[in-house]
Amino acid sequence: MRELVIKKCLKCGALVEVLHDCNCENCGVKCCGEEMKSLKANSVEAAVEKHVPQFEIKDNKIIVSVNHVMEEEHYIEWIAIVTENKIEKKILLPNEKAEAIFDYVDKGTVYAYCNKHQLWSNNVEIK
Repeated sequence: MRELVIKKCLKCGALVEVLHDCNCENCGVKCCGEEMKSLKANSVEAAVEKHVPQFEIKDNKIIVSVNHVMEEEHYIEWIAIVTENKIEKKILLPNEKAEAIFDYVDKGTVYAYCNKHQLWSNNVEIK
């Protein structure tokens, strides 16, 4: 299964999505003169129940939601779904509902990015 690779600059907070990561020594994506940090989903200490994206299947769609505040200073910036051959994202703004609707898939991973607590994920596997 394809994985979403997101890197963050620890100085300015810039985020980049990496399509193919480099594993060479002394090589990598840099920002502000330093190598960017790869974010690992579900690895920041925070309330799991308020960050891990949940999903439901309805009318041949996957509805992804996050039980999270959507305030100016603390919100879910985007929600994504990743399958073997597709990456789809919905950008969110403060005061919007932390929800995205995607076409149905029976296997993949849903992601949510919190502006304070970083990257969170949940596997989609319909049996």
